[in-house]
Amino acid sequence: MMWIACAILFVLARLAARRASDQVPTGWRNGFEILIKYLRDEIVRKTIGHDADKYLSYLLTCFFFIWTCGLLGLVPSMSTPTSNIAVTATLAIIAFLVIQVAGMIKFGVVGHLKNIVPGGLPLWLYPIMIPVEILGLFTKPFALCVRLFANMTAGHVVIIGLISLIFILKSAWVAAVSVPFTLFIFMLELLVCFIQAFIFTTLVSTFIGMSVHPAH
Repeated sequence: MMWIACAILFVLARLAARRASDQVPTGWRNGFEILIKYLRDEIVRKTIGHDADKYLSYLLTCFFFIWTCGLLGLVPSMSTPTSNIAVTATLAIIAFLVIQVAGMIKFGVVGHLKNIVPGGLPLWLYPIMIPVEILGLFTKPFALCVRLFANMTAGHVVIIGLISLIFILKSAWVAAVSVPFTLFIFMLELLVCFIQAFIFTTLVSTFIGMSVHPAH
């Protein structure tokens, strides 16, 4: 399913790039440009700063990949790759590495490690803050992993539960209620797919910004 998502994105991106020289964007290119410019100007550049464009390709890839994977799960006979904990854990590990490398590129390895703990604290607080901040480094990607996995799985579980009620209770009256609710959850899932991709991208961008602009 991930390969299918990649193939879809590759085809759509190629179609959009074929007319990149046109002054007025149309078709797929128009949709891509709207999303890319919004994410670049309103999210990435505002959270990371002047080095934002270095990480733009990675963050856009996260957004479009997660969104496409979520939408595939709503197609009959297909599944959602991001409802697999291994997939979301891998995305979170990659995000963790990018966040740490961003800080190391900016300040060096030693400087980045020093920036983990905010400066200006009383000496007696450091034995407490150092373990807390180190733990925080790992809880951020863990939260990214679990949030994406749980949200993408929950909607599918609700849909399966509503449809199963029809066969369990064997009543047309149940179907009259379950089917409209299933359609409502399905439409909600379309929104959730976009929101989860947006939240994941926004949080990773924010964490990168915190790494390259630590609090002192």
